[in-house]
Amino acid sequence: MRIRKYRAPSINEAIAMVKETLGPDAMILSTRKLGEEGRGSLFEVEAVPAGDCHAGSDGDALGRLRSELMSIKQMIRVLDHSNGVMEELVKNPALMQLYGRLLKCGISAPHVRRLLERAGCFNGYATQSADILHRRVINEIGKAIRVKEIFEGEGGGKVIAAFVGTTGVGKTTTIAKLAALLMLKAGKRVGFISIDNYRVGAMDQLKTYASILGVPCFPAFNRQDLSFALNRMERAQVVLIDTAGQSQYDLDRIDQLRAMLPSGLSVGVHLLLSVSTTEVEMDNTIRSFEPLNVQSIIFTKLDEAQTCGTVLNQMMKKDLSVSYVTTGQNVPEDIEKATRRNILKRILYHR
Repeated sequence: MRIRKYRAPSINEAIAMVKETLGPDAMILSTRKLGEEGRGSLFEVEAVPAGDCHAGSDGDALGRLRSELMSIKQMIRVLDHSNGVMEELVKNPALMQLYGRLLKCGISAPHVRRLLERAGCFNGYATQSADILHRRVINEIGKAIRVKEIFEGEGGGKVIAAFVGTTGVGKTTTIAKLAALLMLKAGKRVGFISIDNYRVGAMDQLKTYASILGVPCFPAFNRQDLSFALNRMERAQVVLIDTAGQSQYDLDRIDQLRAMLPSGLSVGVHLLLSVSTTEVEMDNTIRSFEPLNVQSIIFTKLDEAQTCGTVLNQMMKKDLSVSYVTTGQNVPEDIEKATRRNILKRILYHR
């Protein structure tokens, strides 16, 4: 294996030299700060051409070695997002690799840094092995994940759940999935109410699902209709309310929805967020729907997203709990009840 060493006044310049001579697919073996050269720092990077990690008689060993190395592309990602922590990362290549991996998972740089700080990666633990660092950081991610059970009523009483979100986020399909799960796995009696008075055919879609599942389904056009429909659901143990899709920027419509929900009944409001949208849009959506007193988040369309790190980003930014995630259009298969274990798996190993 032909190991090359590159030295430069900054880590960025050293990486640029590696990329120029060995190409963007070269693998980083190590990085370190050598000390001072004149008045400035001197950094050294050891690297090998990508082909050297494939060639040789012991293919399995070299394959394992390659999986432990950091590519130039990953290193550049770290350099672009390492504000103020590069000195610490240079001390331990395993820590730098972990930093890059978390960024690749879609976890934002400030939250990656916070997780590493909580795990002690920037103090005495910084010299620990990759396995130890990895376990400590995974433990911190697990602590940041909050999940919520939304269908356990107090004393076994009726549960009323309204599902809100932007247009096209998958509310009606998600309601059908939840109803099927509740009926088939929990043996619950379920009912549907639609207060989606804007979308053409919205009630027809919900009625179709209701017919397939054999559950009652009523429309409601105002608060009085909604109260009447709820009274007719006296036998149902769980009532699922489908609402109209609202633009996160149409605050008047969101306020109208808030006014329609009966204040005298315990209605749990659950916000659906598509993981395939941008983080900025997620932030705006959560902020706009906050007046509805959202109790949990249901993340949808995980199958359409390259990474799921935004799920963790939202939980670390807001006091939010996740109740379910959806992974496709199939009813009822493509839905999972949120647990710390499956959310962690989705974040770290989604692709």
